Amino acid sequence: MEPADLMAGLAASMKERTGRTLDEWVTLVQSEGPDPLDQKAVRTWLKDVHGVAQNSQWAIADAAAVAAGWERATVRGYTDALYTGARAGLRPLHDAVVELALSMGEDTEAQGRSTYVPVVRKTQFVAVAPGPRGTLRVGLRYQGEAPSGERLSPAKGFAQATHWLHLPADAAQADVDSLAPLLAAAYGDNG
Repeated sequence: MEPADLMAGLAASMKERTGRTLDEWVTLVQSEGPDPLDQKAVRTWLKDVHGVAQNSQWAIADAAAVAAGWERATVRGYTDALYTGARAGLRPLHDAVVELALSMGEDTEAQGRSTYVPVVRKTQFVAVAPGPRGTLRVGLRYQGEAPSGERLSPAKGFAQATHWLHLPADAAQADVDSLAPLLAAAYGDNG
């Protein structure tokens, strides 16, 4: 289920579950609640003051923030934020790796997160982010046995990745292209 579908379903059943429609909750947040742009504070207020369940908290906080002018970040927005300042030079390398991952199949999609950009099929199969010491971190998620290779090592707490590798900032297109078999294996495992 897509996030928009989930939100629509929650909105449709809001009155039955909470006693108020989504619009009524938004009006209440605006008149009595905390700053609607502080979604965490709104969710806490809804829980503590009104006993609203978690999924409904998220739907109400999101709708109140949108009504107050908040715009959901795009994948490009998340990516731009990751590659500012000293990390800006990694952006072309990032874009090349994400483009290669997206080329694995028509059912792939890049998504935005605050600390990395995942590429998802049915589930996430690769995550790309600035790494340590000026490298680009490429995390791969394998459901079965990972392909062998000296560049690949077990990942440690990075974006659902089971394995990762780090590309130097000056990596050539040939280095990116050499990731294709690793990406294809991860893509195949997550469909």
